[in-house]
Amino acid sequence: AVAFFSLQVLNEKKLQEVDSLWKEFETPEKANKIVKLKHFEKFQDTTEALAASTALVEGKLSKNLKKILKKIVAKDAHEQLAVADAKLGGVIKEKLNLSCIHSPMVTELMRGIRSQIEGLITGLPSREMAAMCLGLAHSLSRYKLKFSPDKVDTMIIQAISLLDDLDKELNNYIMRCREWYGWHFPELGKIITDNLTYCKCVRKVGDRSNFASSDVSDILPEEIEEDVKAAAEISMGTEVSEEDINNIIHLCDQVIEISEYRTQLYDYLKNRMMAIAPNLTVMVGELVGARLIAHAGSLLNLAKHPASTVQLLGAEKALFRALKTKRDTPKFGLIYHASLVGQSNTKNKGKISRMLAAKTALTIRYDALGEDTSAEMGAENRLKVETRLRLLEERGIRRISGTGKALAKTDKYQNKSEVKVFDPSGDSTLPVVSKKRKIQEVDEQDTEVAVKAKKFKAEMKEGTAVEDGEPVKKKKKKKDKEKQAEEEMVLSEELPTSPVIEPCCLATCVALLFHYALFMATFVCLQNTEKKKKKKKKMKDEGED
Repeated sequence: AVAFFSLQVLNEKKLQEVDSLWKEFETPEKANKIVKLKHFEKFQDTTEALAASTALVEGKLSKNLKKILKKIVAKDAHEQLAVADAKLGGVIKEKLNLSCIHSPMVTELMRGIRSQIEGLITGLPSREMAAMCLGLAHSLSRYKLKFSPDKVDTMIIQAISLLDDLDKELNNYIMRCREWYGWHFPELGKIITDNLTYCKCVRKVGDRSNFASSDVSDILPEEIEEDVKAAAEISMGTEVSEEDINNIIHLCDQVIEISEYRTQLYDYLKNRMMAIAPNLTVMVGELVGARLIAHAGSLLNLAKHPASTVQLLGAEKALFRALKTKRDTPKFGLIYHASLVGQSNTKNKGKISRMLAAKTALTIRYDALGEDTSAEMGAENRLKVETRLRLLEERGIRRISGTGKALAKTDKYQNKSEVKVFDPSGDSTLPVVSKKRKIQEVDEQDTEVAVKAKKFKAEMKEGTAVEDGEPVKKKKKKKDKEKQAEEEMVLSEELPTSPVIEPCCLATCVALLFHYALFMATFVCLQNTEKKKKKKKKMKDEGED
C-alpha cells in the first residue's frame, strides 16, 4: 500500500507444511525467522500508489515494478519469485524471463506476511501506515466506480424505466383531457383519433365556437378541418366557462411537453443502446434490449443467463404458476415484443422465440465481454433467424420427406364428374340380404314345391306313390280345404327356416336385467340402513342403562 518491497525466504522446509504454516507467523519474532526484508522502495504520493495498485488489480506490470524486478533479476537470476496472482506471474515471466511460482503454499505465505507486515518493515509508524492505507483504499474505490463498465448500464436502466413511466402518465393525461373536453365538444374525439393532434387542436382553438373563425390547417388536413367546423356548429355538448377552458388548455400543454420529452428520451436511449449493446439492439430492438438489461440488473448479469432464461425473462410468475399447477409452461417473456416474434404466426411463435433467445444470448455475451463494437454479428444472427422464419412459413407448400428444399410436384387437375349413391348397408349392424335375392330364392322354392306336389298327385292317381318304403293307397274325395292344408304343410316342411333374433326382445332383456340390478342395489342399501339404525338404537339404550 505504501511501497514496493521484496522479501527473501530463509527456511524453505517449513513452507512445505502448508496446514501449519500459520503458526510460524503468530509473532513478529517467528515471522523474521521465516522471511527477511531484501528490497524496499517507497511511493512518492498517492497518485503513484493508485497507479501501481490499479495495474496490480488488472494484472498488468507497472513501470516502477518493472524497474525493481530488473534489479532482482540482475542480482538473483536463479531464484524463484512467489506471486499471489497467476496472471501477473505470467506477464513477469514473459517480459523479464523470471521464474514465478503460484501455489496454495504461496497463498498461505502472503496471508502470514500481511498479518505481520508492521514487524517485518521497520521505521513506519502504525498510525501513518493506517492513514495511507485508508487513503489509497478510497482512491481505488473511486477509480473503480468511475471506470466501471457496469455503471454505464445504469443509464439504460433508468432511461427505460422513465420511458415506461412517461407512457403511463401520458395515457392518463390524454384520457382525462378527452373526457374533460368531451363534455363541451364530444364530436371532436371521434373525428380526430390521434392524441397529440387532439391536444394541439384544443390548445389552439379553446372554445368550440372559435372553430369557425380559426385556421387549424397547420394541424389538420383540409377534409378533417371541414368536418370539425361542421360538427362544431351542430354540437350537442354543454357550455363551459372560460376558466374551465383555461384549465383544459393547461392540461393539453402538459401532454404536449411530455410527448416531446418522451421523443427526446427515446432518441437518447436508442443512441446509448447502439453504443453499449449494438448486436443486442440489432437482434431484438432497443426497447426490448433495454428491458432485458433492466430486468437482469446489468448487461454483465444478463450475459450470465442461459438462452432458456433469456427466453422467459419477464414471465417468472407464469412459469412458477405453471410448475405449481403442473400445466404447460410459458414459451416467451419480454422477448415476445421483438419484431421477429411478432412477424410469425401463432403456430410458430414458440419456435421463433426459442431460436431468437439462443441467438440473443450469443450477442449479449459478445457485447458484454467482447472488445469489438461493430454490429456485424447481430446482423448475421438476425438474418439466420429470418431465414428460419421464412422456412417455417413456407413449410406447408414444401415436401415433407427428402431434403425439404424442393417444391412438391403436383399433377394437372382434371375435372371428373362422378355420381355417388348412398349405401344404406352401413346403417345397420345386422346381416342384410338384398330384397331382389330374397324374392328370387322364394320363387325358386315355390316352383320346386309346386312340381313336387303335381308329381305326388299323379302318383296317387296311378297308385304308385311310395312313402316310407310302403305303397300309399289311393284316397277318395278329398275336400278342397284338406288339400289346401296338406299343401301348406308340405310348403312349411320344404322351405328352409333360419332363426331370427328380434332386436326388440334383446332390448327388453337388457332393460329387465338393468331394473333387476337396480332393485338389488336398492334392497342392499335399505338393509344396510336398517342395520345402522338398529346398531345406533342399541348403543343408545346401553348408554341410558
